[in-house]
This record gives sequence, C-alpha cells and structure tokens, in this order.
Amino acid sequence: MELTLLGTGAPDGLPRPSCPCAACATARGPWARAATALLIDDALLLDLTPGAVFAAARAGHSLSAVRQVLLTHPHDGPAVELPPTLPPAGRVPDGQVLTLISGHRVRAVPMDAPGTGYEVGSPDGERLLYLPPGAAPAGLDGRAERPYDLVLCDVIGRPDAVARLRAVGAVGPATEVIAVHLDHDAPPGAALERLLAAAGARAVPDGTTLTVGEYPVVPDVPRRVLVTGGARSGKSVEAERRLETFPEVVYVATGGRREGDPEWAARVGLHRERRPGAWRTEETCEVAELLGADGPPLLVDCLSLWLTDAMDRVDAWEDVRWREGGQEALRARARELVAAVRGTRRQVVLVTNEVGAGVVPATPAGRRFRDELGRLNAAVAAECEEVLLVVAGQAVVLRG
Repeated sequence: MELTLLGTGAPDGLPRPSCPCAACATARGPWARAATALLIDDALLLDLTPGAVFAAARAGHSLSAVRQVLLTHPHDGPAVELPPTLPPAGRVPDGQVLTLISGHRVRAVPMDAPGTGYEVGSPDGERLLYLPPGAAPAGLDGRAERPYDLVLCDVIGRPDAVARLRAVGAVGPATEVIAVHLDHDAPPGAALERLLAAAGARAVPDGTTLTVGEYPVVPDVPRRVLVTGGARSGKSVEAERRLETFPEVVYVATGGRREGDPEWAARVGLHRERRPGAWRTEETCEVAELLGADGPPLLVDCLSLWLTDAMDRVDAWEDVRWREGGQEALRARARELVAAVRGTRRQVVLVTNEVGAGVVPATPAGRRFRDELGRLNAAVAAECEEVLLVVAGQAVVLRG
C-alpha cells in the first residue's frame, strides 16, 4: 500500500494566513505545510483540501483514478471546489466498514472529539490508521489483534492518542508513527524532530510518499535523558513532554510534602494538573531502588531536591560533620544513584537545576550544595544518551 501525504499541516495550514507569530514567520520552504490530506494507492483520498489536485501533481500523482473521498473532520471556512473527476466527499458512520472496488477496506473509528478516524486495510493485508486533528480514539477495549503498520495522527496536539494506542498494543515497536495536522504550536525545525523522536515518531515534508508495511526506520527513543536548566526555565515541561505518548509513567517527586507551606503546595498542584491523569506519582528519594526495578518509564523531578534530602540524611550542612564523614557518606550515596542510572533497564528522564552560573552562595553550606550538585549533574550526564539544557523555554542539545 502506497501513501502520499498531499499535506501534513493543520486545517488552516502552516503558516496560518495573516498570523504574525514567530512559528508562522519561520514556516518557509520545507517547513511550510498545507492542510493534511492522504492519497492511498491513487484510489482513496482522505480529506479534501484546497489545492489537492496540484499537490498530487507535484508529488507525481493524479487524482483521476480516485474512487472514494472521505472526510475525517468538519471542514470550516469557504467551500472547497470539488474537482470534476472526483466523487462526492462523505464520511463513514462510526464502526461501519466500507469496501472499495480497489479492494481496500475502510473502517470508521470513533473519536473522543468531533471527527472520524479511519483504519485502512490493503488487499495485501497492510493496515494504517489516520486520526483527525485534535482527536484520540474513544472506547478502546481489550488488546488489539496486532499493531498497525502505520499511524498518522496529531502527535503534538494529542500525544495521549499515541499513549492510548500503545496501551492496547495498536502501536508496537515496529509501528511507524507520522505526525500530521502540524500547527504553529509545534516547535520549528530541529526542535520538532527532537520532540517527535522522543515519542518514537517523525514528521515528513508535504508530498512524501511512503510504502506501508515496508520495514520502517523507527526513531530511537533515548533510554536515559537528563534535562537541566535554571529556575522557571521550562525544564520540567520539556521533561514531561518527552513521555506524554507513553501509556504508563511513574513520576518520581523528590520534593515530598511540606506541611504548612502553601506556596510549595501550589507549586506541587500546578505540576500535578499538568501531568496526564494516567501517570502514577511516587513521592520518594529512593530513586536508585526504582531505577533497579523493572517497570514503566520514570520521570525523576528533580536531582537538586534529591541532593537536598541526601545532605539532610548525613548532616552535610554542618562543617564539622562534613569533615568527619559527611562528605564521604554523601558521595557514596551519589555514587549509588549514578550506578543505578548506568544499570537501569527502564526508560528514564531526570530533571536537575543549574546553580553554578549565578551568584556565589554567601555561606559554606550553600557553596557546598552548589559544588556537590555540579558534581552530581556531571556524573549523571555521563551516563545519559541525551542531555538537554533548557534556557527561556528553549532546549539546547548538549549530547545526543
């Protein structure tokens, strides 16, 4: 089954008409995207968009052989003129199956938002799933019979759609996931590629033709990632976005609770509200133990609070105690954590703070914490396949 993406953008395209934002201003050349539309084996067109005939011609195809046009979502704005060679566009009711004269079978998949998803099977048995913008599958019960060969969906806007499909086995290790309906909320250029790769997905330019069922080059998802940055730099958001497409994640909160501190409670509440509801939270500093166990991906936020707890345990803040064994006890605990990061079989994203680029702390204890966190960050970074520095919400790749 051959699939040509006539467009890969949001319904308004990218750049959006008359939008002054930075993302639209930089969406030029290969980063410009028409509204998403798919041409399958020159016989089936999913979503009819302005300029579809010219987009097909640029990709070396014609729409003259199309026998069915199906829409996935309400198409707002001015009416699209239907080329005279195309049949009328329609939608298949949820759950029903349409068999085309070409031998393709199309099943309508119900969504949790307005629109219809389509599962398309070829006469040779390959299967793809195409979801409308801003929607995820609804009512997924039980395990899928087998994974799809290809899934096209709104990975940036609805990462939970991929998580739901992974949870039931509809997206497997060999499933190729293509991000479509890309809008100006998606980061541009290399940042988009990095974000999608963390989800096991990728984006392709308009006009790309894919062979469904051909062995895909599925992006390698880094198993260990360290995300560092200053206060309010966006490092926690960056870390969380890297795991949004996974059905199960254990969020390891090393800060714990602080009774009588409403400001801290508000911070914790904001973090909790931002996380997907399916994630499980563990409030603990026994991170090495979790790293050594099997299980779903871990998000550890953060190492600086872990170090604070570790220094509390050995009374490392006090100068005399530091000299009389506190230093060695703290560094032994840090070595245990680093060894656990090195040996873990789980996917893990760790968050930490950069505290060495600001004002020198006024106290020996403050300088001690700064120095030990710098050592810990360097040791953990050495064990990670990918290291990111987040500045003003922008992630800079230091490794990977």
